[in-house]
Amino acid sequence: MAINREFLGREYTSPEPYEVTRVKIREFADAIGDANPVYRDPATARAAGYPDVIAPPTFAIVMGMEGAGQAMFDPDLRLDYSRVVHGDQSFRHSRPVRAGDVLTCVTRIRDVKALGGNELLTVDSDISTVDGEHVVTASNMMVVRGGAAQGSE
Repeated sequence: MAINREFLGREYTSPEPYEVTRVKIREFADAIGDANPVYRDPATARAAGYPDVIAPPTFAIVMGMEGAGQAMFDPDLRLDYSRVVHGDQSFRHSRPVRAGDVLTCVTRIRDVKALGGNELLTVDSDISTVDGEHVVTASNMMVVRGGAAQGSE
């Protein structure tokens, strides 16, 4: 069954703000194997011009996946998760995520299209401070293998 195109533009909001800590940043840097000291040492980060340690550029996936998960598992979307593979990921930063940030995330279904018998679902997660300052937009495109309805390409 094809993805419900009526979901284009639908938004999913994070249930509560996410507080970024030095520990979470260090754990993420460890998980991706990046020993950059600006992710770990406040003095090094300040010497580089930041108010505190900063997160690796892909850290926003932590917040973006919550909204993307809300979208993907919404039963009315009709997405067959058993057929999903990751297609593409990108990040557009206004500034780095940094320790002490308190962030909110709004994820929006940006695109649904059929291509070669598959369906492509793209979601954008806009991540901002609780004061409204945009920090990063994480875009995630998923491929639903064999999901395109006949005649929808």
